[in-house]
Amino acid sequence: MSAYSTWQHQPAAGGPSGPVPPWNPYGGAPAGPPPRPPRRFGRMAATGAGVLVLALGGGIAGGVIGAHADQSSPAAGATADATNVSARSATMASVAARTSPSVVTVTVQVAQGTVEGSGVIVDDQGRILTNNHVVDQARGDATVQLSDGRAVPAQILRTDPGHDLALLQVDASGLTAAPLGDSSDIQVGDTVLAFGSPLGLSGTVTSGIVSALDRDAQDLNLSGLIQTDAPINSGNSGGPLVNAAGQVIAINVANASTNQGGGSIGIGFAIPIDEAQSLLR
Repeated sequence: MSAYSTWQHQPAAGGPSGPVPPWNPYGGAPAGPPPRPPRRFGRMAATGAGVLVLALGGGIAGGVIGAHADQSSPAAGATADATNVSARSATMASVAARTSPSVVTVTVQVAQGTVEGSGVIVDDQGRILTNNHVVDQARGDATVQLSDGRAVPAQILRTDPGHDLALLQVDASGLTAAPLGDSSDIQVGDTVLAFGSPLGLSGTVTSGIVSALDRDAQDLNLSGLIQTDAPINSGNSGGPLVNAAGQVIAINVANASTNQGGGSIGIGFAIPIDEAQSLLR
């Protein structure tokens, strides 16, 4: 049996049961404490992955040859590598600091209870971009929690079910909008950060790269998706995927999992921001 046969479609909040398709759209982390036993999103998933052992095949000979061929100090090389890593970390930390004030938690009341997703402020007029599947079952308006802790009502302005996008409007002061990038500039290997409220943990940032472009999710009727290994979990839906320049290049929408209710296995998907342009006009 293929591992893909156990992937599941997880509606935002208690949707109808049916065949088990291979995509897991994420935008419905139920509000409140998690059920018991705890869902296996963290330690249990890591344990099941097994142990990865790295071995040096070249050994001593490779080290000796390298020492004779390159007279530079190994310590100096190590210092340069550490400096480069530190510089990259500082850059991404600054991107996270600039973007986080623009990220919100979206809460809606549905027939089955309360559902949470994420969103991103896209202009100083209070418009917020999120996924349609976060709000499509809402009874009334949504509630948005800003990064400073304020909870404000949000009107659902319009939706684009075909691209699984929705635009909300809040009336609040002191909003920080995130700059939008250009999806056509994205390349495989680009560094990205995913923002949102996975499992209700607002203000969460994960990192990774663009793994592939133009992916199709037939079960979700979505195409042209960006694949990333930045962890995306339940509640991340609607949050931004941001490049190293701090620009929103996509909206998180789904991940793939090898077991029912499973969390990220490093295969996540996001809707290119260019798909939202018609909604934003």
